[in-house]
Amino acid sequence: MTVARSFSSAAGAADGRRHVVVIGAGAVGSATAIEALRAGLRVTVVEPGEPGGPHATSYGNAGWLSSHSVVPPALPGAWLKVPGWLADPLGPLALRWRYLPRAMPWLLRYLASGWTEARVQRTADALRTLLADAPVLHARLAAEAGVPQLVEQRGLLHAYLSRAEFDGDALGWRVRRRTGVQWEEWPQDELRRREPDLHARYTFGIFVPEAGHCRDPGSYVAALARHALEAGAERIATRATGFRIEGGRLRAVLTEAGEIACDGAAICAGARSGPLAAAAGSAVPLESERGYHVVVEDAAAGPRTPTMVADGKLIAHWMDGGLRAAGQVEIAGLEAAPDWRRAEILHTHLRSMFPSLARPAPGSPSTVKHWLGHRPSLPDGLPCIGPAAASADVVLAFGHGHVGLCGSARTGRLATQLLAGIAPEIPLKPFDPARF
Repeated sequence: MTVARSFSSAAGAADGRRHVVVIGAGAVGSATAIEALRAGLRVTVVEPGEPGGPHATSYGNAGWLSSHSVVPPALPGAWLKVPGWLADPLGPLALRWRYLPRAMPWLLRYLASGWTEARVQRTADALRTLLADAPVLHARLAAEAGVPQLVEQRGLLHAYLSRAEFDGDALGWRVRRRTGVQWEEWPQDELRRREPDLHARYTFGIFVPEAGHCRDPGSYVAALARHALEAGAERIATRATGFRIEGGRLRAVLTEAGEIACDGAAICAGARSGPLAAAAGSAVPLESERGYHVVVEDAAAGPRTPTMVADGKLIAHWMDGGLRAAGQVEIAGLEAAPDWRRAEILHTHLRSMFPSLARPAPGSPSTVKHWLGHRPSLPDGLPCIGPAAASADVVLAFGHGHVGLCGSARTGRLATQLLAGIAPEIPLKPFDPARF
C-alpha cells in the first residue's frame, strides 16, 4: 500500500511568494523554471527522469535554433502524399497502419491546417513571433547556466540539388520572406568553397545568417535544469498525475508521491502533456511525431555549417559527441517499438551527403549510435501556450513539434508572464489551447 504524501506550500505563503509547480524539466520546463525564479516566484519542478537524459526529447534534437522554421509541416496538396506515407514505412514521413485509426482525427486536422497558402501564412506569422530572437535568447540562457560554448549563432544552410529544386520549395520561402526572414543564395562555386565535403550533386544553397545551433542539446538542457536548482528551485523526482482545482482555483498538483500544494502550475511535459491538460479541462489533440537520429562519433568529414538537404529531408550537424544526422517523422504513438531501420536510413543518407565518410572496417566496434524521441505536436503546427479551461492558474506550455528547443526560451518567458499575471510580450491568441 502506498501512502500519499502532502508537500506544503507554507514556506511560499510565509514569505509572500506565489508558489508554482513546473511539470517537466525539458527545454521548455527548465526555461520556465528559470524565468519564474527571475520573476520572484517560488518554484518546484516535478520531473521523474534525469533532465537532459536520453529519455528526453531535446536530448536527440537536431540542434537547430532555426528562427526561420515558421512553415508548418503540412502544405497545400499534402493530402495527395498520404497514400505514399502509408505505402512506404521507411519514407521521410510514415504512418504505421495499426496506429492509423487512432491517428486519423489528428491527421485530418493536420492536412486541413495547410490547405491554403493563407492558412500557412497565418501559422508562419504566429510562429515568427515565438522564434524570431531565439538564438539570442538561448545564448543568454546558456551564459547564465555556465555553458556559453554550447550555443552558437553562425547561420544555417539549406542545400539543394539545383536551383530548380529550390524553386519547388518556393511557397515555403515566400512565406518566410513575408515574416521578415532574410537569406543569402549560394551558387555552385560558393557552395563548393564553403562546404568542400558536401557531395557535388548539391549545386545551390540557401544560407540563413540569423539562425543558430546548439552543440549538445542534452547537456544544454541539463545545465538549464541545474541552473534552476542552483537559483532556488526545488525538484521532486516523481510524475505528475493531475490537479486539485476548487472553485476555479488551483490548490495542488497531484503526483505519484502525493499532493504538492501550490498557487499555479505550468504543464511542460512534452509529448506526455495530453492527459495532464485534459485533467485541467483542456482536451487538446496532441500527437507524437517520432523522430530518429544517428551519431557517427569518429566522423572524418561533415558540414562546416549545420546543413539540411532537401532530397534526404534530414539535418547534419556537428555535435560535441560527433556528427549527428536527425530527421524522419513517424506517426505510431508513444508506446510502439522503435524501427531502427529508420535510423539506418539516416546513416545511409549521411554517407551519401559526405562521400569521404569512412565506413567502419568489418568486425570493428561500431561507432554509430541510434536514438528515438517524441516530438510533441499539434495538428496546426502551433504549440499550446495559455491558460487551461478549468483554471487560469494552470498554464499549458507544450506542443512545439519541430521547434521545441528553438521555441523553449521565449515559451519559458511567456509561461512565467501568465503565471505571474503579467501581460505577455507577444500576442498569445494563435497559441490559445481553447482553439481546439
